[in-house]
This record gives sequence, C-alpha cells and structure tokens, in this order.
Amino acid sequence: MKKLLGTAAALMMLVTAGCSSQSSGGNTSANGEWTPSQPIEITAPSGPGGGWDTTARMASQVFEQEKIIDKRLPVVNKAGGGGAIGWAYVAGKDGSPHHMFVGSPPLVLVPLNGQSEYGYEDFTPIANVIADYGAFVVKADAKWDSLNDLFEDMKKDPASVSIIGTSSPGSMDHMQFVKIAKAAGVDVTKIKYISDPDAGGLTAVLNGSVDVYTTGVAETIEQVRAGKIKVLGITSEERLEGDVLSDFPTAKEQGIDETFINWRGFFGPPNMDPAAVKYYEEKFKELNDSPAWDEIRKKYGWGELYMDSEEYSEFLKKEAEEMEVLLKELGLARN
Repeated sequence: MKKLLGTAAALMMLVTAGCSSQSSGGNTSANGEWTPSQPIEITAPSGPGGGWDTTARMASQVFEQEKIIDKRLPVVNKAGGGGAIGWAYVAGKDGSPHHMFVGSPPLVLVPLNGQSEYGYEDFTPIANVIADYGAFVVKADAKWDSLNDLFEDMKKDPASVSIIGTSSPGSMDHMQFVKIAKAAGVDVTKIKYISDPDAGGLTAVLNGSVDVYTTGVAETIEQVRAGKIKVLGITSEERLEGDVLSDFPTAKEQGIDETFINWRGFFGPPNMDPAAVKYYEEKFKELNDSPAWDEIRKKYGWGELYMDSEEYSEFLKKEAEEMEVLLKELGLARN
C-alpha cells in the first residue's frame, strides 16, 4: 500500500511539474525547438497612443490576423517614468518567455541620465522591427521656413528659441533635436528645452507659447493636412514616401549632415530562454517580410529596420556609447 501511495504521489508531482513547466515555460520539442503554451503579453511602457503603444498593437494585430503566432498577444499599458515603470514591470518577469515589451531610444537614454535603474543591458533583445524619425514643427505662420532659418537664429542666441517635447530632458525628443542642432553649429548646452509629458507640445506651439515642437513624424500628419503647422525638417536619411510625408524635407538635404533614428523593437525579460528568443526572432522576421506589416509601415511613415537579437545587441551598445558622449556634453549624464 505504501509503495502504491508513493508511486501515486510521484506521478502527481510529475504531472504538476509538467503543467507548471508548460504554463510558465512553453513547449520544447525533442529537437530543442520552443513554442509558446499561453498568451504572450506585450507591454507598452506608456499610455494608449504614441509610438510604443501603436507599435505594440500593430505587431499584435499582424501576428494574430496573419496567424504568424497561434496564440493571443494582448497589449498592456504601463505608463510612467518615461518608460521606467514598464521596464520595472517586465524586469519582474525574470525568465518568462511569455512576456515582452516595446523599446526605443529612451531605453538607452533614460538610464544614462539617471532616471531609471533598468537599461537595455538588463533585458533580452529579441528583434528590432522599424525605424521611426523625428520631426521639428512650428506654427504655420512662423517666421522660419527651413531648419537653416531656425538654426541661424539659434546660433546667435540658442536660448531665444523655446523647444518643447513630450520626453524628459536628456531623453528622445530632446536628444533628437540636440543631435541635429549640434551638427548645424548651435551651442547645444544653451538650448531652452521644455518637457511636457502630458503631450501638450502641439497645443503650446499652436497657441504661440513655445516656438518649436520636437516630436515623431506620424504625430504631425493631420495638423499639416489641416494647414495649422509646418515641418521644418525630419531626421531621416532620405525623404519618406507617402501622402504628406513626401513633402517633409530632411535635415540632410538642408546641408546638415546628421540623422536620428527612433529605432523600435522588442525585448524580453532578463534571462529569457535562448530557444524562445530564436522562436521570436523567426516570427518577427516573418512579420517584417509580410505585406500586412508593409502596409502598416507605409501608414505610419515607418522605415524598415529589422535586426535579430545578436545584431540588435551590437547596435544598442554603439548607440549607448554615442548618446553618453552627447549627454555628458549637456551635463545630463549620470556619471
């Protein structure tokens, strides 16, 4: 009887362990290939709307509708701290192959300027999927018609022009403007940058309380159509394709030899199983190559920039080194 009870208990432990492993770790075949066993939660480290949320929801939509992944991919919003709240949330999912989040330059910049304990090194890079770009916007009747007009005034007195963005000082909206202005010869240490995390930058430009709004290209399209604003320049290498977008001049074509890429990709928690990373790499490549994703890129003015996990890791290291130099010049680096 004792032997039978012991055998039954052992079987129950094996079944329980098997169920636990499957629910938390996914399914691994005999040849080591991993597949998810439950829904995959994607975190947007922001509120609804904006780049992180849109990228997460569009990726989830294509994965599900095109049946690239046969599990649901719900998106959750974790807003606050310029991304830091969402990063802390995913960091708490250590090892989970069923969680990921959307990342972009703030994942490099915010830790460098001391506003988050978590940075890109604390997560598992899975794949980059798109390149977005910055746009510098003024009121339709502003006196400047080009970036050169704007920067000529700023070279004389950098603080005479007010710049507003959604991100905090030392994060993306600020740094994309700084990078282009520095290349144009402006003393970037004297730039007057205002942070409005409540996304009131466009309103502030329209009511005349600030001069320039530094934002993402997609955020400008409707107001340009309405004739309320003009885009002095964008940060891409070449002009973008699409209605309205093709009218936006690049900084490069205005003689300013610099770009800023708002790369956007996906990261897993710390210590994600390499087999799960391989699975997701392949799925994101399939997403990248799909006609459905191509349509979404065109709709939002996103460029194609796929990188697998290894390429992404190398890219992020270089980005961090370059941004740290610029933050130190501004006196915003943590160290």
